[in-house]
Amino acid sequence: MLCGAQQGKDSGRELAFHLQVLEKTSLGCTKPEESSATLILGAGGKILCPGFNCSDQASNVDVIWYKGDRAVSELRKRPICEEKGHLRLCKVYETDHDVYFCDIRTREQGVVWTNRRAVNATVIPQDTRDSPMIIFPHGSETEEVELGQSHTLKCEVTFGFERNFSPLVQWYANNHGNEDDMNPLQMEDQKKKRRSLTEYVVTQTAVIQEVTLIDLNHTYTCIASNVVGNSSGTIKLKRKTGVKWPALVGYPIASLLLLVGLGIIVRVKWLELSLIYRSHCQQANNGEDEKEFDVFLSCVWSLSGQRAAGLALLSPSGPETHAEASPSSMDQLNTEEGDATQRPLEVLLPRVLEDQWGYRLCLLDRDLLPGGAYTEDVVHALQRSRMLICLLSADYLSNSNAVFVLESGIQALLQGSQLKLLLIWTRGTAASLGQLDPPLPPLVWRALKVLPSLDWASGRPARANSNFWSSLRKAMPVQSKAGCAHAESE
Repeated sequence: MLCGAQQGKDSGRELAFHLQVLEKTSLGCTKPEESSATLILGAGGKILCPGFNCSDQASNVDVIWYKGDRAVSELRKRPICEEKGHLRLCKVYETDHDVYFCDIRTREQGVVWTNRRAVNATVIPQDTRDSPMIIFPHGSETEEVELGQSHTLKCEVTFGFERNFSPLVQWYANNHGNEDDMNPLQMEDQKKKRRSLTEYVVTQTAVIQEVTLIDLNHTYTCIASNVVGNSSGTIKLKRKTGVKWPALVGYPIASLLLLVGLGIIVRVKWLELSLIYRSHCQQANNGEDEKEFDVFLSCVWSLSGQRAAGLALLSPSGPETHAEASPSSMDQLNTEEGDATQRPLEVLLPRVLEDQWGYRLCLLDRDLLPGGAYTEDVVHALQRSRMLICLLSADYLSNSNAVFVLESGIQALLQGSQLKLLLIWTRGTAASLGQLDPPLPPLVWRALKVLPSLDWASGRPARANSNFWSSLRKAMPVQSKAGCAHAESE
């Protein structure tokens, strides 16, 4: 671009400009390479003004340099040396990377022409003096692999800047670490990432398509090279041990499943668990509560029991003191008239509990007034008793009134009552549970499996049932003060 200025003669100070745009090649003496300049960071640099050395302009030239829209001579933050129309930078900085303009002013036949040319200045660092630094693998590394699967070897290297040398990174495989037998691996394209003006990171990968046992014997070496020197790192492969149930995932899931399973069991078996706890774990009654009866005895009289009850009324007997109510008192049963083995339990048990051990007994057919509501009488009797004993037989479980007594006792136990509950099974009763008509209520059916119980074998000598009486004596509640006083008075 050429600009010219000429002063008019008739109009005093009038000033006129002439602008002419020319092709770059029309100047003849301009070289294309003069439109760009390469500067070395930290060193001195020189920027040539394109077309300055043209022979027809060299005699009368005035050159002004600009950086952006400011004259270079006005920049005070850095030393700049201008010599013979060229721009010399005493020390190159990163900020010198820019576009510079040089204005060449010439005079022809009274007209001042300005030729402006642009120069693109590029700042590059000095060539590195260090060999490559391998980031990974650092020294010797070991990687776990799975047989039959592919595996990728990765090498990351830091290179310093080099103008005339491309970075070289290569993977090799050598058998048993033999450096004389190194075979290059097939690699993927390099990936470069500039970290700063003076260095960049090169990533080189090689893929093993299918890992075999032979690959486990190889040592894989990454070698990085530049004009200064070489660096290397090695990787050995190790067979990965398969884990079918990872601990970080398996243990929490197993714990969760265990908690869910326990929750389901507790929900399904809540009735049984409640009965077990209240039957075995609640505090024993110490006899301090003043109940009217010690034991509520629930039974269904058999035909033989009714006959034996009639005979028992004709045989006088008196209650023993509490001190005498011990397992040794059973000797009296063994010596009585020889027919104790033939007595049904519903006849024998009231005599032992009431006459020999001194407990206050509640019998529905004896202690409840006739004419009342049966259900209310049963509930009221349970509230006035400290313990419920049920003599279970096939006749008992088939009797709706007897089953109602048992079910009422279970309900009272579940509602937090201090009532103790004991089942006494007679021979053959358990086998007949599946043949009952009508069937037992679900609450009673489930409770029969977990409530405290004793087994009575009828038709055997009294001494053979001594374990039964000992266990019954231990299961009985602590005798109340009223019961003791009653036994002593008689």
